[in-house]
Amino acid sequence: MLLYDLPGYLKKITMKYRLNIAFVLLALLVVAQSCQHKVKKNDLDRFTAANAKIVVDESFQPIVDEELYIFTALYHDAHPSVIYAPENTAINLLMQDSVRVAVIARDLTPDEYKVLRSRNLNPIINRFAIDAVTLIVNQASKDTTITVSEIKKMLNGDNKQGKNIVFDNPNSGLVRYLKEFSGNKDLNQKNIYALKSNKEVIKYVSEHPDAIGITGFSWLNDPDKDYAAAVEKVKIVGVKDDVTKNAANEYFTPSQNTLALKQYPLTRNLYILNFTGKMGLGMEFAGFIAGDRGQRIILKSGLLPDEIPGREIVIESKIRTKQ
Repeated sequence: MLLYDLPGYLKKITMKYRLNIAFVLLALLVVAQSCQHKVKKNDLDRFTAANAKIVVDESFQPIVDEELYIFTALYHDAHPSVIYAPENTAINLLMQDSVRVAVIARDLTPDEYKVLRSRNLNPIINRFAIDAVTLIVNQASKDTTITVSEIKKMLNGDNKQGKNIVFDNPNSGLVRYLKEFSGNKDLNQKNIYALKSNKEVIKYVSEHPDAIGITGFSWLNDPDKDYAAAVEKVKIVGVKDDVTKNAANEYFTPSQNTLALKQYPLTRNLYILNFTGKMGLGMEFAGFIAGDRGQRIILKSGLLPDEIPGREIVIESKIRTKQ
């Protein structure tokens, strides 16, 4: 190469270098747009109604409604499709693979786990709260206390006072709990009636002084307007555990304190069952309920959270100086 050709040679090298840089920049831009597209697609997959079908035991509608209200306010793109149904229906929907997220008051049985695992569905089960099974009577009733033994006798037909015992529908988790609690598989004795909902139980007791209602504690805290007046006309019955060894010899009504100290004897766990197997809306909602903000909502509702949120207290010390 001749020396007088050197400027032209350098010009060619510079041009080639610029073309390489332009090519690299173009490639990076394509990759960035591709990644951005994938992120958006994943975000859509996180928050689509098709992947967000949740079935909830209708006994827990008040607390789950509160959780969903805050959750969807924080995540505007989240659109969960929620089905409120009796516990038996909720389990059937899970077994039929119609839903993969459920909120119920029990864990699954070994046979139910076997069915789901045969479909390669690995469960994530979280207890997120403890509820109190609550007995209520009319404000005019003189009955304010009862023992565990007396409750079991009433549920087995030994009802000397002739009280009508009412609870929500026959397929509910509450009825399943009462059957296991009393050892009575049918609950079809005289003066024992299943209505349609917890609201109907509260309204019935508010209108009948001779009735005893059994309902979930969450329905008595911060009730909706359509049955708030009925709640004002009922009172909660104190229960004494006279069958457990070393139990306190006194009557307790449900509260966060008596639930935490295990003094109130009629309790049940609330679980969220997630069989989605991926980081989708079901996983997000389960994490929200079990997380700090979700547990604070439980705490405010009157139920006992699985993890009691901590409180931060700032103590400021002021040092006075002599003038």
